[in-house]
Amino acid sequence: MTPVEEGRPRALLAGASRRWVRMLPWAVAFVLCVVLLPTTIVVLTADYGLNGGVASALAVAQSAPLLLAVVRPLHAWYVVFAADVAGALALLGVDFEQRLLWPFPPMELVGYVALCLALGLRERRRTLVLVWLATAGANVGLGFAAPHGSGAKELLFTILGGVALLLGGVLRERSEVQRRLVEQETISEAERGRRTLLEERARIARELHDVVAHHMSVITVQADTAEYRLATLPPDVREEFTSIAATARESLGEMRRLLGVLRNEEAHGELAPQPGLAQIGQLVEATARTGGPVDFTPCDAEVPEAVGLSAYRIVQEALANVVRHAPGAATHVSLSVSRPADDGQGGEQPADGRGGERLTVLVVNDPPPEPPAGPLEVGGTGHGLVGMRERVRLVGGTLDAGPLPDGGFRIAAQLPLTEEDLT
Repeated sequence: MTPVEEGRPRALLAGASRRWVRMLPWAVAFVLCVVLLPTTIVVLTADYGLNGGVASALAVAQSAPLLLAVVRPLHAWYVVFAADVAGALALLGVDFEQRLLWPFPPMELVGYVALCLALGLRERRRTLVLVWLATAGANVGLGFAAPHGSGAKELLFTILGGVALLLGGVLRERSEVQRRLVEQETISEAERGRRTLLEERARIARELHDVVAHHMSVITVQADTAEYRLATLPPDVREEFTSIAATARESLGEMRRLLGVLRNEEAHGELAPQPGLAQIGQLVEATARTGGPVDFTPCDAEVPEAVGLSAYRIVQEALANVVRHAPGAATHVSLSVSRPADDGQGGEQPADGRGGERLTVLVVNDPPPEPPAGPLEVGGTGHGLVGMRERVRLVGGTLDAGPLPDGGFRIAAQLPLTEEDLT
């Protein structure tokens, strides 16, 4: 009951799970062919008095295509239908008894009904209706040339053929509905599994947020109250505690913005603007206060929001890596806008005059003054560079990252500034 695949016809019931069901159409077609072929020859010659050669040709044309009907029932129908009509016309040239069925003898009815059942299992409604109309038209047309008059029994060809077409069509559509139900249940099960996974991830994220937020809040409170609890703090240490508290509050704010949607599906996050180029200086200052000198070359150019956010996150991750893996190392951060050299083809520039301009984000750190005694962060994810590459890819830029010969590390990103280049 599986429909024909384009260019690759499949046998009837080929999609059945049991082997004997898949072989059933072939077995039925073979038995019908073996039984009807000699029977047709005998009946047409002995009972109807038809010439043996003509009877044999008609028997082959009416029976052999039943094997083809297992794979291509419509093609088989063309041959059998033409052979049945030709046989009816051939019988007009012989004198047979009135009791005998005409225009289609009983063995032709059996083969045609089986063929119509195969058609119903394979073809669509429109094809089945056309087949039945052709059957009825041929039956009625031949009825006007009936040698012994026409009666109700001459319409068996049309009636039985229509019943077989209807039965096959009902079985095919029922099988199609069941197949779609199974597919829908499979899709629903996959969706349920995906929803369960997302809910579990959201639950873990919420729990992680609660745990981290608690510790970050403790850090903020301790840093804010240090100058009151410790009266003898030097000014630079007091400034350091103030910086720690500010950084902790900023981290809490970003965490709450990112995880706000997890607490409420209808929440759209806070309306605070996303960081961009203007906030990179604050990152540099915060890193410099940890003990490592940072040289910063800013850029005041106006860039798309997506580019500014990507640049901020790249610098943020790069500086975090310096603190983790090269504490105390001198770091150089620079932002600049560059335009590729003219290719000499004289192409038109965009209306904003920024054709081909790119924001270059460069973060280079020297080797640490002393090899770190151990990793500052145990069990790191190793996803920093992966995240950078993903952000660069989203805006259609390029990223070059790798160690330097002297033991330092270099990260260089090229981010397009024109809307045409953003992807």
